[in-house]
Amino acid sequence: MNGKKLKMALVGCGRIGSSKHVEAIVKNSDTIEATAVCDVVLEKAEKCAQSIEEKAGYKPRVYKKYEDIINNEEIDFVAIATESGYHYQISMDFLKSGINVLVEKPMALSTKHMDEMIRTAREKHLKLGVCFQNRFNPPIVELRKKIESGAFGRINYGVAAIRWNRDKNYYEQAPWRGTWHLDGGSLMNQCTHNIDLLQWMLGGEIDEVYGVIRNFQHPYIEAEDFGGAIVKFKDGKVGIIEGTSTIYPKNLEETLSIFGEKGSVVIGGLAVNKIQVWKFPEEEGHPFMDLPDPDTVYGFGHVPLYRDFYEAIVYNREPKIPGEEGRKAVEIVLAIYKSAMENKPVKFPFEFDSTQMKGWRDQYVVRG
Repeated sequence: MNGKKLKMALVGCGRIGSSKHVEAIVKNSDTIEATAVCDVVLEKAEKCAQSIEEKAGYKPRVYKKYEDIINNEEIDFVAIATESGYHYQISMDFLKSGINVLVEKPMALSTKHMDEMIRTAREKHLKLGVCFQNRFNPPIVELRKKIESGAFGRINYGVAAIRWNRDKNYYEQAPWRGTWHLDGGSLMNQCTHNIDLLQWMLGGEIDEVYGVIRNFQHPYIEAEDFGGAIVKFKDGKVGIIEGTSTIYPKNLEETLSIFGEKGSVVIGGLAVNKIQVWKFPEEEGHPFMDLPDPDTVYGFGHVPLYRDFYEAIVYNREPKIPGEEGRKAVEIVLAIYKSAMENKPVKFPFEFDSTQMKGWRDQYVVRG
């Protein structure tokens, strides 16, 4: 199989599918070919197909129903970039059909659904990868090397701060956003990337999560526009999460900070793409302190993410972000939701589903 081009399909041609997934398909043309694109809004799929044709020189077939891809196409993997609430069902249908799955974050909105996806992929010897593309950001790779080398000594705590803005227009563009059934609020939609990085850097098993959520200024959505949490790890480390879509007047920053006995690192910029603080014994800075901001908050990571998934299939190895890893950030967000709903810390492991939040809005919406 080495050196062979893999055939793939893209399901979901909205905001992220038509931009970053198309970019990843085009920039990995030497190894993958998108034979099909699909969206329930046919014009979006058609637009995606035309974009690939313009940039890569071939045109994928266009579908409205993803089931038709399963029945009519011979593909090696599917990339799923639909609304979050549909990730589980679509992933399961492809996995059951023997097709490898690369799914956007969050991989599902339920602990049970995530477990089922992971189990099915394992049983069928398939690859299940999750799009936490910021793990491929050069500054994040550098930080990871420092952690794995033990340069921090003991790591004490870390902070994920996501200070962004999403206005009414953002939610009106796509009515599924901000709903418990298909999305969740700012924690699940905007913040899972940085929450994933925080838990990855801190590592170890989580003991409990205590969370608070509010809806400060988006009364037209069901879910939260602010979330805060303390994450206690079994080995004593602490994670602090602050995530919101209420910052005036526009996105301010996305910052990951890791503090240990012999090191302090803060990575910020628009999308955790720029080193702001880098202090170790004999080290007072890093060349990546002057990296430019990417064109969007999505960053540049989808291109290496696709390359990694291709290699995982071809060389039969684990993708760098398999289902088991992709599950962790979502589990933390679900724990914050459950904690906010019950007004007490949530011990791990637990079971929860974002749809259980329906009807709890009045408890935490901020009025006046």
